Amino acid sequence: MDVLSDVITVMRAGRPRSARIAWYAPWAQRFAPVPGSAGFQIVLQGPCWLIAPDTDPVPLAAGDIVFRPHGPGHTLADSPTTSPTAPACDPNDPGLSRYVSDVGDAAATVTLCGAYELDPVHTHPLLDDLPALIHLPAHLGRHPELRATVDLLASELERPRLGTDAIIPALLDTLLLHILRAWLDRNPSSPTVATGWAAALNDPATAAALRAIHSDPARPWTVAALAAEAGLSRAPFARRFTALLGQPPMTYLTWWRMTTAARLLHQSDTPLRGISERVGYTSEFAFAAAFKRRYGTSPGRYRRR
Repeated sequence: MDVLSDVITVMRAGRPRSARIAWYAPWAQRFAPVPGSAGFQIVLQGPCWLIAPDTDPVPLAAGDIVFRPHGPGHTLADSPTTSPTAPACDPNDPGLSRYVSDVGDAAATVTLCGAYELDPVHTHPLLDDLPALIHLPAHLGRHPELRATVDLLASELERPRLGTDAIIPALLDTLLLHILRAWLDRNPSSPTVATGWAAALNDPATAAALRAIHSDPARPWTVAALAAEAGLSRAPFARRFTALLGQPPMTYLTWWRMTTAARLLHQSDTPLRGISERVGYTSEFAFAAAFKRRYGTSPGRYRRR
């Protein structure tokens, strides 16, 4: 599996939630801060404003997409001067799955909102690199796959049919992947982005090493072997990897192995010996020791917990 796909596989916990809502002026809705979550807002019809404590009010138009990767609260409103009167929307509310309003009135603003519950223990460091606010304006005319995913999600929320409960989570994962792709595609052109995951994934040598680690974490990797995958000699590769990602290759390899093991412990009944082999440990004892250093508990207790 490639690195970006692994980000989704590892970091999400529970089911993502979404809703399609029509708003009629004057209106303002506050969305509660939820640590350990990420949320999006997509404007399907009409203008509105996003008001957040960490940025100036942002005008939004139909087709705009806003992604808030770190779970802070924000407000959507018809105007920056409109104050919310209703309780804050909480994405953990089990009632938030989908909500369809009559949108026959052309004066309405229609939005898709959604939230992903993240596992703070397993969150991929790529997410830490994301800014507090990612705004993808529709007028830029890019990312047709992202727009197509939005259309499919809006259709499922508006007209639920057989299979909708399975389709929506898959579309939300697809949406998140396309948002991350769009951000990664846009950032290398900025002269201010010289390090971090956007730079690493767009650097052929470092990306090749990351693909190798993620596709086969059980392989007995060495710095020299990863350097060969990257097409570089050992020392320049190690410097390049560390400079871009802030940690040496073998440190990242160990982190990914333990993260993969934790996911297998949580999501499967694979015996500990099988898990240790799948993440590159021929000794179950050595695997248990490495796991305890990372998570502070044994693999068996982690699974039971």
